[in-house]
Amino acid sequence: MTLSLGNITFDCTDPRRVAGFWAQALDRPVDDGANEFFASLRTRPDEPTWLFIKVPEGKSAKNRLHVDLRADDRETEVARLVGLGATRHDDHDQYGVAWTVLTDVEGNEFCVGQPSI
Repeated sequence: MTLSLGNITFDCTDPRRVAGFWAQALDRPVDDGANEFFASLRTRPDEPTWLFIKVPEGKSAKNRLHVDLRADDRETEVARLVGLGATRHDDHDQYGVAWTVLTDVEGNEFCVGQPSI
């Protein structure tokens, strides 16, 4: 048996809003049929689908798992994401990678990184 990543799923209180942020961040359209309970972003055929599902509880602690995105120009991408509604938290440079920790519009942590110079 072989496993592969099928979806990246976000529990959220406002699926359309969170999907809208990630659609702009990833330059992908929100799929038709988005509603107050569910939204999705299809990506390239070799990439997982991003799902956004309404849950009754809000986020209460740091994510134990998060998305790491790669950028050719980290600072430019971080500035663009902040302009879309992300919040910048920390910058790090370790293990041969420089990365910035951000949160999306509902506080979900994610990172944008690039190889250190």
